[in-house]
Amino acid sequence: MPLRIQNQTRDTLLGEAIEVADTSAARRVGLLRHRSLEPGRGLWIVPSEAVHSFGMKFAIDVIFLDRKRKVRKLTPGMAPRRIAICWTAHSILELPVGTILATRTEPGDQLAFEKV
Repeated sequence: MPLRIQNQTRDTLLGEAIEVADTSAARRVGLLRHRSLEPGRGLWIVPSEAVHSFGMKFAIDVIFLDRKRKVRKLTPGMAPRRIAICWTAHSILELPVGTILATRTEPGDQLAFEKV
């Protein structure tokens, strides 16, 4: 079931059709089968504190979250063949490039998740 994710601190929408990767198999595959990521779409990987983009065909914005869904770290425009880690993260949002900038998301912002 997709999620709608709102940045409560900035009153901005991060995505309205965010898929959830909450199993080992789903986390392993991630976005590898995608050729691009449309605005409003994305992937929430839970639990996770690190991601890689080996085998991906496009760059992504990466947002690391703690257990309370507070932003811990941002990695905008992560290119293919890279690794991003945040040891204090509990989950990760993978979003289209430009989402972090467009929503003015910053570390410390509080996110809200809603099933759609």
